Amino acid sequence: MLVISGGNIITMGPEGTLKSKQIVVEGERIQDITEKGMIVENAEHLDAGGGYILPAFIDAHTHMGLEEEIYRVEGDDVNETTDPVTPQLQAVDGIHFRDLAFKDALRGGIARAMCMPGSANVIGGQAVFLKTLAADMSSMIYKNPWGLKAALGENPKRVYGEQQKKAPRTRMASASLLREALYKAARNLEKDSLDPEVEYKQMPIFKVLRKEMPLLLHAHRSDDMLTALRIKEEFDIDIIIQHATEAVLITEELRKQNVPIFIGPLLVNRAKVEMQEVAFKNARLLKERGVTFSLISDHPVTPIEHLRVSAALMVQEGLDEETALKAMTLHPAQALKVDNELGSIEVGKRADLVAFDGHPLDYRSRVKWVVVDGQVWYNRDEY
Repeated sequence: MLVISGGNIITMGPEGTLKSKQIVVEGERIQDITEKGMIVENAEHLDAGGGYILPAFIDAHTHMGLEEEIYRVEGDDVNETTDPVTPQLQAVDGIHFRDLAFKDALRGGIARAMCMPGSANVIGGQAVFLKTLAADMSSMIYKNPWGLKAALGENPKRVYGEQQKKAPRTRMASASLLREALYKAARNLEKDSLDPEVEYKQMPIFKVLRKEMPLLLHAHRSDDMLTALRIKEEFDIDIIIQHATEAVLITEELRKQNVPIFIGPLLVNRAKVEMQEVAFKNARLLKERGVTFSLISDHPVTPIEHLRVSAALMVQEGLDEETALKAMTLHPAQALKVDNELGSIEVGKRADLVAFDGHPLDYRSRVKWVVVDGQVWYNRDEY
């Protein structure tokens, strides 16, 4: 049993911000939220020191462990650039769980992160939802697989069209390859038996077609996002648009189809033409136009520990603080359909918690401790 107190509790849930309360954790979950000082027998105590307690953050798009810190080719397993359609690949098989990014994530208050293949391929492989620390490496896997990575835009064109002189060389070809993969898999779902090689490669697409997991679709430009929306309608699948740099240009279409978007990385330069509209003010514009979004780091593009720095800079450009915090907590949990377990501080949910010594969106504030599934895995005083 663990009792957590000594701070303002920003629940991100219906109860709002709580004062003079304590959180009672049993095992991996929140058992109760009671008045501060209420005695709980045989409990350990964890104090926030007068700061702020929040649901630990979720970074819903990273390449941690696949594109490792300090390494070059030795630790680069993010893109399998031998075939533009590789749904059978699993990100979990390429992750080095001792990548420095996992410690950095805890230092930034992040308890869970989605890790996925890169965007070189039209279909790159299956994502995995991770805890940033657990008792052993295998236990760091929270849900696997938890989405199928796909990409439109410049990256597949560059890797295959420019470098390898084969399809896709145009946006039309990328969209066609994605449609073809979905179409063939849809037809094969109707058959009683399949060639094992075909079945193995298409099993992840079957899950997307059955709505057992979403298509995590990389798209920066508005034209690519509109293509993604058309494909969603054609095949009646769930998609999440990743990056969504020009989402402010198509907010009506996004609202109409109720498609979740993950914006970011924002703390970057305009590295390519697709990113010319990157701006922290886009978060405020999306909120004003009725579009719900989550914030992502795309680690290592923006180092994962700076996710909340990006959130603070969104606030600097006019976004309200509550929405900025929800973009790292409740919104990604809802988009990834795990909000029954994560994203807010409520009785029955997993005890993923973070404490800051000041307001979490103040750059001067530091993480005091992080609890993942009821275990204290980071304590600044012990590092």
